Amino acid sequence: MGKGDKKTAKGKRNLGSHGNSRPKKKPAANTSSTKENKPS
Repeated sequence: MGKGDKKTAKGKRNLGSHGNSRPKKKPAANTSSTKENKPS
């Protein structure tokens, strides 16, 4: 189990792949308040 093992997180990091042991990060939810309705 090392860099060549594609079932481990270290191996997935080396190969540049994702899966159960190295999930992809989901994009952060947009929490900015730039499009809020401003009272006039």
